[in-house]
Amino acid sequence: MGKQVSHRLKIAGWVAVGAVAGALTTVQLQAVARNTLAPLPLEELQQLAAVFGMVKTDYVEPVDEKQLISDAITGMVASLDPHSQYFDKKSFKEFREGTSGRFVGVGIEITMEDGLVKVVTPIEDSPAFRAGLKSGDLITKIDDTAVKGLSINDAVKLMRGEPRTKVLLTIFRKDENRSFPVTITREEIKTQSVKTKLVEPGYAWVRVSQFQDRTIEDFSRKVEALYKEDPKLKGVVLDLRNDPGGLLDAAVALSAAFLPENVTVVSTNGQLADSKSIYTAAPQHYLRRGGTDPIKRLTENTKGVLKTVPLVVLVNEGSASASEIVAGALQDHKRATILGSQTFGKGSVQTVRPLGPDTGLKLTTARYYTPSGKSIQATGIVPDVMVDETLEGNVFAALRTREADLQKHLGNGNGAKATEQPMTDAERAAEQLREQEREQARKRLEEESRKNPGQRLVPEFGSEKDFQLQQALNQLKGRPVMVSKTLTERPPEKKEN
Repeated sequence: MGKQVSHRLKIAGWVAVGAVAGALTTVQLQAVARNTLAPLPLEELQQLAAVFGMVKTDYVEPVDEKQLISDAITGMVASLDPHSQYFDKKSFKEFREGTSGRFVGVGIEITMEDGLVKVVTPIEDSPAFRAGLKSGDLITKIDDTAVKGLSINDAVKLMRGEPRTKVLLTIFRKDENRSFPVTITREEIKTQSVKTKLVEPGYAWVRVSQFQDRTIEDFSRKVEALYKEDPKLKGVVLDLRNDPGGLLDAAVALSAAFLPENVTVVSTNGQLADSKSIYTAAPQHYLRRGGTDPIKRLTENTKGVLKTVPLVVLVNEGSASASEIVAGALQDHKRATILGSQTFGKGSVQTVRPLGPDTGLKLTTARYYTPSGKSIQATGIVPDVMVDETLEGNVFAALRTREADLQKHLGNGNGAKATEQPMTDAERAAEQLREQEREQARKRLEEESRKNPGQRLVPEFGSEKDFQLQQALNQLKGRPVMVSKTLTERPPEKKEN
């Protein structure tokens, strides 16, 4: 199996999963287009051609026929699920830049909500971060263009641009019930996907905020530096909170740093033969370009400490896709204690194929499964230890969007949309409770914002005030952990028969 997968990877190019926008999205990239086409439904295509002709000749004003076709493709793909997408020339270029961790823009991870762009989180140290944009902010206008009605692709195009140019964003902040303008100067965003520090002698904090091209090299280099600073490591906290995912091979490599060689990290399954794969903790499953293996170097230079050191993985509702692969692999192999709250639940893989020299299609082609065979689609990873984000409780988690909240999301089993199922009384009651929790969180957020204008309402990850990090350290030291009194596992979605 290993040789087959390795051969596929060499053909495919580079592989990825995840969801970051500034805009990265959930992906698996293949370098070659498929030559085989499915039989075409001629009657329906004749209808499409007829509509195209009528619009072109009868519409109130002339239309761009190339744009019509592009919009038709966009609509077809967008109707499938939240992670499939058509890339035009500019967005394809931006997508490739994004997976490398370098692009020119404002520096925000985004999603769509009620037809508006919603800020998932500003990228650390980006222009948007410095301008004070917050998670949950809605962007209603980009310069003079109203966002309502735009695709996420179009919105990203408007926010991207040349370095040192300005863009005016109109922000609606729900918790403050106000709109205000923010002028941001675009710059090249070099996302630092790995941060490390010795929290105290013997205990290291390693944060991975995205899985990108440079992530594993950065991870290896920074952990080696930590080891040189303190070779007597007693425990490591791997922080994957709010990590939206990224490259699949980076997730496999990160898992391999902590796991025995050749154990299963993740498997995938879909219609295509190439979608049925098993990825193990072996270099042929994460080295895309050959060359030196940073994980092997790291293991040798740290005397294998990561294979045995006590390990806690921090996750929350914002941990998605590639970060869920890592958490699931380490949990299933009983290599780490997973601590925090239930993760986002994005258990699908996307393949990006070129349609021509400069356009492409990102299509959901597989579900992925943890080593024990569990799909986390629309469910997520359930922590071994549930811990709130602050001492006062899990204050703002209810405001975060999860996979199960997205329209047209895949179900866990046979591909049906779970959202198409009629709700049971219990599910309706659970949804009403969740809405109440959201409303309470909004009010709390508004109150806290008034008391502390411009201040962070949840302590910075890795800081002394980081409550979940302190509980992770307690777990490593065998001390009592303040387990959440309110967090419970989310009920599984109802499956179709």
